[in-house]
Amino acid sequence: MLNLSINKDDVCRLLCDLVSIQSVSGEPKEGQPFGEEVQKAYEYMLALAERDGFETFDADGYGGHIDWLGAITDERGEIIGAAGETLGIALHLDVVPAGDGWSHEPWAGEIHEGHIYGRGTTDNKNAVAAVYCALKALKETGHIPSKNVRLILGLDEETGWKGLDKYFEQVGAPDFGFAPDSEFPVVNGEKGVLVFEIAKKFEPGNESGLFLRSVKGGNAPNVVADNCRAILAYENEGSSKSAKARGKNKIAKGVAEKEKTVRDAAFSHVKEAIASFKDRTGHFISCKGVGVALEVSAKGLPAHGSTPEKGVNAISILMEFLSTLPLANESARDFVDFYVANIGYETDGRTLGIAMSDNLSGALIVNIGMIELGREAAVLTVNVRYPVSKSEDDVYGALRAVIDKNGLGVVKNQNLVPLYYAPDDPFIKTLMDVYQENTGDEASKPIVAGGATYAHAFPNTVAFGPRFPDEPEKGHQKDECISIENLMKSAAIYADAIHRLTL
Repeated sequence: MLNLSINKDDVCRLLCDLVSIQSVSGEPKEGQPFGEEVQKAYEYMLALAERDGFETFDADGYGGHIDWLGAITDERGEIIGAAGETLGIALHLDVVPAGDGWSHEPWAGEIHEGHIYGRGTTDNKNAVAAVYCALKALKETGHIPSKNVRLILGLDEETGWKGLDKYFEQVGAPDFGFAPDSEFPVVNGEKGVLVFEIAKKFEPGNESGLFLRSVKGGNAPNVVADNCRAILAYENEGSSKSAKARGKNKIAKGVAEKEKTVRDAAFSHVKEAIASFKDRTGHFISCKGVGVALEVSAKGLPAHGSTPEKGVNAISILMEFLSTLPLANESARDFVDFYVANIGYETDGRTLGIAMSDNLSGALIVNIGMIELGREAAVLTVNVRYPVSKSEDDVYGALRAVIDKNGLGVVKNQNLVPLYYAPDDPFIKTLMDVYQENTGDEASKPIVAGGATYAHAFPNTVAFGPRFPDEPEKGHQKDECISIENLMKSAAIYADAIHRLTL
């Protein structure tokens, strides 16, 4: 076990500084492919590393790395050549949106009762701060690593991983490594990840009555949606004609007044239905007038897309409520009915037809991350974590029956194939030894996780921390926070791991 002093103030200051940068992927700009805030966090880390004497590399704003160059030494400790292998540590600086309902400012890096609060404190800026300060402290001891140590900075891990493709066009992959973006003691396997859209094109109709004009909810595919809103309007076939004539004669005025009476009655029914739904389910749902329309909003509970059972999906709440209304537009009503009948609140894909499992990694996981429904179409963004022994074809093949039956389409966006290493793999055993020696925890075993890390994208790489077995999952949730004690424990483990792997 390596006994190394890592400055706590440095670690906390770095994490708080990074949290203060709202590095949610934004509008691309020249030289800033993932937006201004992500670029700001990225440039901050490159400048810090250069100040501290590390080598840096930038792949045109798509990602980059910080290098501590290793060397080959003789028996006297004299350098006789450059290191040939590279240990890669895969990190990311982007975060998911903050969402609502925080009791601490999400972008302040506020310290309260031994915890640092803010978006990114557990995913993944805590690991950036812990690993960087561990690397700096180890460098300052005079240790000469036998391998190059490379901190790889990803910038779109939460939104698609396209930056890695650009990075790898310019830089080769490391020989082996770890991704500090999951759990301790070590993750020896990760489920495959699919992101796809379920879409339906609406047919035009001439129906009259209560219309569902739009639905929009969710912030990202890999977050349980904590908000969803729908716009309801009352329309009939003659509405547009009477609107043009309105005010020109008494007949038109009478038609307009009649329309308002019917609309008010329809909206009154919606408000009564909301009250009944809230009493029956306990879910939070509300409405307000928006011009001559009615906005209905549902609130859920956010959670990471790999553990959707820990949250409450606002999309599912709102779709369940909409299914109780006499919606006049048939295409939208059919889509709502499809959702309620085949998805609902399930997180295992059973009614959707894609439930599957294996002994190594357990059951498939489904999260409905986003919805966008308008006059012409509806699109659901779905995030699926599938077992390590299964494939993309297994999932899509099982999904086909429900899709075809309901006249839907599927748009494939992302597939991260599963990865798995046996618990007795030498690399897994080394990381387990490091963890056990630093914590005294002999009971915890290697785990197969549902979360997707950069380990999928790098050869001979596994996820390794930083969340401890007794630590609650706070990533992608409101009031995300990290205990300073655990932050420093993880920094010590990473310093030891880097030292052990570069002797």
